[in-house]
Amino acid sequence: MSEATPVDRWQAALEEAGELTPEIVEQITHLHGDRGARAIEAVSENRVKAYRDFTIVVGYEDEYIVEDGGCTCKDSEYNLDSEDPTDLCWHAIAVAIARRVGYVDYHDMWYSDVRELL
Repeated sequence: MSEATPVDRWQAALEEAGELTPEIVEQITHLHGDRGARAIEAVSENRVKAYRDFTIVVGYEDEYIVEDGGCTCKDSEYNLDSEDPTDLCWHAIAVAIARRVGYVDYHDMWYSDVRELL
């Protein structure tokens, strides 16, 4: 069995606490820096949306699909090390946080249908 990563540890602590405590915020921001802070901000602003087909994070310039820890943003595509489990974009961090604290805005519809309307 492999050792828990720092990401596993803050996610487990968050799962247990069910809320963002100052200690968990410190763990997230220490590990992820500005990405962690932006993720916490997005969760507090209710910008994590779940649809039948995808989970979306509303960013500053667009909406980003987050699936299985991966994201459609340029940061994920160009800047992150796929071999490093702690190297996550702020959208993926936001989804991980929102799911554990119950701050996901659920929509009983297909995102692909919503996207066509935009």
